[in-house]
Amino acid sequence: MTKRDYYEVLGVSKNASDDEIKKAYRKLAIKYHPDKNPGNKEAEEKFKEVSEAHEVLSDKQKRARYDQFGHAGVNGGASGNPFSGGGFNFNGQEFHFDFGGGAGGMGGDPLSDIIGAMFGFGGGQRRPRRGADYRTQVTIDFKDAIFGTDKSVTVSGKTIKVKIPAGIDDGQAIRLRGRGGEAPEKDGEKGDLYVVVRVRPHKSLTREGAIILSEEKISMVDAALGTEIEIETVDGKVTMKIPAGTQSGTPFKLSGHGVPFRADGDRGPHIVTIIVETPKNLTKKQKELLEEFKNSKKHGLFNR
Repeated sequence: MTKRDYYEVLGVSKNASDDEIKKAYRKLAIKYHPDKNPGNKEAEEKFKEVSEAHEVLSDKQKRARYDQFGHAGVNGGASGNPFSGGGFNFNGQEFHFDFGGGAGGMGGDPLSDIIGAMFGFGGGQRRPRRGADYRTQVTIDFKDAIFGTDKSVTVSGKTIKVKIPAGIDDGQAIRLRGRGGEAPEKDGEKGDLYVVVRVRPHKSLTREGAIILSEEKISMVDAALGTEIEIETVDGKVTMKIPAGTQSGTPFKLSGHGVPFRADGDRGPHIVTIIVETPKNLTKKQKELLEEFKNSKKHGLFNR
C-alpha cells in the first residue's frame, strides 16, 4: 500500500512550525487512540499512521531527509521497521523488541502508556501469576546487526542459542517465551527471558532506523571539477560519482545499501554526506593560482 504524505496525514502544510506539528499530532492522537476506539481497526490504523508521521516530522534531521528524499529517506520509522515494538515467530522462537522502556516496558505499549497518562484514559490489565522474567545481554558487531547472526547465552547454568534477526538495533530486546523463572504456583506460567542486544559502533558508519549514514571528505578541487570516490558500505566498497560543483554538506543516496526493514528483505538507503576540505599551508605557487582564480572571477572571465 502506498503511504500517504506525512504532512497530509497530520493536516499541516509543508512549512508548518514544530509547534503546529505537535498540536496537530496531539489532537489526532486523542481522536484515534485505541483506548478510545476499542475494536475499531480503522481507528487503530489511523493512530499508527499519525504516530509514524509525527515521529518523522518532529525530528529535524528526519524531516529534512523526508523533504528531500520522501519516504525512502526515512524508512525504518515508526511502522517502516517490522521490529518497532511488535514481535514475530521464527522457527518456534518469538522475537519481541523493547525500545528502552526498561523493565516496565516489557510486554506493554510504551506509547499507549504515555498518552494514557497524558490524557486520562487507558490502563493495563492485571497479569496472571507467573514466574519472574529474566534479563541478559549480548554484544554483536555493527554488520551482524544489519545481516543477523546467532549467539549463545547462559542463564541459570543452561546454554541457550539465540537467533539475532537482520535489522535489529542497539538496545532492542528479544523475548524468549517461557525461558525465565519458574512459576510460584503449580498451574502458573514460567517467566520470559529478555535478551538485550548491544551493537558495537562502527569506525565510520552510523545508523538511524533503516538508514546508514557516513561522511566522505574531498578536496575543493575535486568538488569543483568532479571526481569518483570509493565508499565503504556494509556490502563492501562502492564507487560513487561526485558531480562538478558539489557543495560541502551535500547528501548522496546509495539505494539498497542500508538496513533491512521489511520481512521480504527490502533495505533502506546509505546516505553519504560530502565534506569539502579547505586546504591549509599552501605553497607560494598554490596561493598565486588561487589569487589568479579569484581575480578571474571578479573580472567575469568565467561568465563569457
